Amino acid sequence: MQSLINTEVQPFKAQAFHNGAFIEVTEADLKGKWSVMIFMPAAFTFNCPTEIEDAADNYAEFQKCGAEVYIVTTDTHFSHKVWHETSAAVGKARFPLVGDPTHTLTNAFGVHIPEEGLALRGTFVINPDGVIKTLEIHDNAIARDVQETLRKLKAAQYVAAHPNQVCPAKWKEGAATLTPSLDLVGKI
Repeated sequence: MQSLINTEVQPFKAQAFHNGAFIEVTEADLKGKWSVMIFMPAAFTFNCPTEIEDAADNYAEFQKCGAEVYIVTTDTHFSHKVWHETSAAVGKARFPLVGDPTHTLTNAFGVHIPEEGLALRGTFVINPDGVIKTLEIHDNAIARDVQETLRKLKAAQYVAAHPNQVCPAKWKEGAATLTPSLDLVGKI
């Protein structure tokens, strides 16, 4: 499989539930700002509400970074409305809950499970040009920590603003970065 890193998000059109209304979300909505696409298997499952609550609890930090969060499942936007209204954890979400019943997004992002019609847990940080800068995909039994997603978002933003720098392991905002050079080879 070819990596999606540094590739542009393919055109799409999807319906979402967002702040009490149904909206359309397209690849154009990802342009001009940083975006975080968080794929989950399905609404009304076990781990998914814990992840949405984690994202909701950290949403102000995403907004401070100029990023929008999109939660995507293979359900419809109608399911997301009911999920938002019936789950205290999901009810905290102030970001779009995107439906992908046609599996257009899950296939485009390489997280579709054909035998189940569900998505793997995939997280994608996308720059303002609509280009994927980070991705993480893993088993559905393992929920994510949104603090790590925020760290990756901030690192991607930092290197975008400082193209001659790289962020070392465990880099956090404000920490030292490295300037790649022959002088560093074999000295770290």
